[in-house]
This record gives sequence, C-alpha cells and structure tokens, in this order.
Amino acid sequence: MAEQNPERVETTVAVVGAGMSGLIAARELTRRGVEVLVLEANDRPGGRMLAETSVLGSRLDLGGQWLGHGHRRFAALAAELDAPTFRMRTPRQPGLVDGAGTIGMAHPAALTALAVLARWALAARTGAPGRWERRTLDEVIARVPGDRARRILEVTAGVATTADLDRLTAHAMASTAQVQGGLVAMLRTRGGAQDSLLVDGAGVLVERIAAELGRRLHTGRGVTAIERDAEGVTLRTAGGEVRAAKAVVTVPPPTAARIVHQPPLPAWRSAAEEASYLGTVYKAIAVYERPFWRDAGHEAEVLLLGQPGGACFDTSPPDGPGHLCFLVAGPDARALDDLDPAGRRTALLGQLAPHLGDAVLEPAGWHEKAWHRDEHVGGGYVALPLPGSRAGYLPLPSTPDGHLHWAGTETASDHPGYIEGAIESGERVAREVAEALRG
Repeated sequence: MAEQNPERVETTVAVVGAGMSGLIAARELTRRGVEVLVLEANDRPGGRMLAETSVLGSRLDLGGQWLGHGHRRFAALAAELDAPTFRMRTPRQPGLVDGAGTIGMAHPAALTALAVLARWALAARTGAPGRWERRTLDEVIARVPGDRARRILEVTAGVATTADLDRLTAHAMASTAQVQGGLVAMLRTRGGAQDSLLVDGAGVLVERIAAELGRRLHTGRGVTAIERDAEGVTLRTAGGEVRAAKAVVTVPPPTAARIVHQPPLPAWRSAAEEASYLGTVYKAIAVYERPFWRDAGHEAEVLLLGQPGGACFDTSPPDGPGHLCFLVAGPDARALDDLDPAGRRTALLGQLAPHLGDAVLEPAGWHEKAWHRDEHVGGGYVALPLPGSRAGYLPLPSTPDGHLHWAGTETASDHPGYIEGAIESGERVAREVAEALRG
C-alpha cells in the first residue's frame, strides 16, 4: 500500500524495488524469519512484469512472460504457486511478412540474413572478435547486401535486444547472447527462450507473492538516497526515512543511477550504472473470440518487415480466446509514440490482414504498453551496455559494499535478463544477506 504521511520506520532489511528479483528476495528472507520492508516507486509491484485481464476474461502479459527451455526456477515457482503452463504454438519456421506478400526462408534475402545470423551465433558460442568492439550493429548490417536482407536483420536484432542498433556493438550483442544461452536459444520459440507461457500470465506470480508479503510491500515509495555507515543504512523516500541493518537494490542499473549515495558507490558499481541503458520496446496484445487464423491453417508467428517492423506471436491459451502478441523495438517503437491507440493498432494489424484475413483488423480487445515511456521502469527488456565500455556487460557484478547488496536479473549468473535470472538473483541475495546478518 502507498505511504501517505512522512515517517521514520526501522526494519532489518530494506529491499529497493518490487520487481520479481525484489519480491523473491523479500519472500525468501521473510521465510527465514528476517524482518523485511520492500520499497517500490511505482504504484504497483512487478517492475518489468505486468498482467492484465482482457474483456473476454483471459489473462495476458504486457511485460515479461515467457518460460524458456531450461528455466527451472521459473518452472518451479509456477508449480509452487499453482500457475499452469502450456507450450507455445509455433511453426517450423516463422513467416516473413513484407507488405502484401509473405516470403519463406528459402528466399535469397532470408538466406543472406540467416547466414549473417549464423555467424553471430558462432561468435556468441566461441567469442566475438576484438574488432567487433568498434563496430555497432547498424554498421555491421549496413555491409550486408540487399535492402530486404538488411531489414530482416534490423528487425530481428531489434526485437531480440530492444537496442537502437547504433548504440549496441556487435561484441556486446554476442557477449549478451553467450551468457543468455546462445543466439539460437534467444531467437527460438520451441525449445528456446520463448518455449512456454503461463495460462494466467506470468504476472500472476507477482500478484501472489505480493499478496503473501502483504503490508511488508510499500508501493508509491521510491528511494531517492541511501546513506551508509558502520551500523547500517538510511534510505530516504518521499514517505520518510527507513533505517535498516541491510539494504538490497534490485532495480535495473540505469534506474538505480537515480539514487544518490553517501559515501559514493564503489567505482565498479558506478561504472555499471553509467555505462548501461534500458532498451526501447512497445508490446501489444490483440484479443479475439478464438484463434480463427488456425482454421485456415495459417500460423501467426511472423516477422513484420514493414513500418513499423516487429514480431508477432500466437500466444493464445489452450482453451482460448485468441491472443496475438506484438513486439516492436528501437526507432520503430518510438515511431508508434506519435500515433493514438487506434493508429498503432491499425499499423500493426494492417500488416497481418493480407496474411491472416481481414478479421484480424477487428479484435475484441487491444492491450498495449510502451515500456520506454514508463517513468519508473524506463524501458526493457534488460540493461544494455553502451559502446566503448564493458562495464555494462552481463552479468553485472554484485559484490556487497558493506551493508549494501545488489540483485536484479542483470546480476544473475544463470539466464541474466530473463525472469529466470531475476528469480536466481533474488534467491542468491537472500542467502547472502541472511549469512551476513548471522555473521
């Protein structure tokens, strides 16, 4: 609940941020008998996760949603919280929608793009050449022959990373893919990072953990400053001061950079905050009475090469209704900011009409979220390193500094950048803090 009156409260551990990492850390510490207070600037918990209910009663995610292959912590949490999952419907190869036509993977432009992606995937496995540190993705793509092949690569790289391609080096992209399980796993649906979904949305996990924490969770209470001393920490918020023995910062590094620290942070942490930024991403979900496109044998998982470019997935739950999920990144996402909701809907669904039929233009519901316009989140999916520095490379270091600890999906050693990584980092920091308190 939001705090209304300035006050000074004391707790054993203050957790900054109520994203999945912060919620897991708070839950684990609470179960160990540690007094915890979670401080969240937004008016809701969840961070980069957000579930809504459609007009047809179905649940859907406007933020992080996919349960990837091998994401065992995420799967275990869903099972524990009685949240059933289902496998994504996916074609053998996604379609490429370009204007009124659709091209297959045997098209020369697709083959050229696949050859480049194969090279990137190899670099993600074996290590990118040092010269890639001096080349941004837009420079690399500019050397690829063929306008259509370049567009395929632009849209693929944009949706995969949410980066402006002139702000992400080829080396950083390969390094990120390497720690996230490889580029093939990042891009693949079945058996990859988009393998499964939760019937009630991944956001239901946030809601159930938040309910478990109850009054330990305070929304609308952003932390503006943290002062460290030999005895503990003092956190300054709009709702007053919080005094704690330990503090855990779980928000993304670019967001955490807004917090003033006294004394100043260690150089490695300051560098990580200053050398990273959150990507630009818009997400929308169109809801239909049923997934009608399947009746004619059509598959809705496609790459949109028009304006705006993006990706579309069939995320319909097993018993309906029909869900079409869109992801648009980088400059294409910002271009949508200039349109109203109806204009954005037309811009995306209009590209699908020649492929799936005019019925796609009339959804029963339309849900959308521009994450780069959320003042408390700032973008998604994950913090990206700026060119010229490795300080923002994943995973980010998380060595405690006195009574101050760090978590968040960017610090995970296993699947950083995913919900799985957020859970791992929350569990890790809870053990770390509990051991420090005993010590």
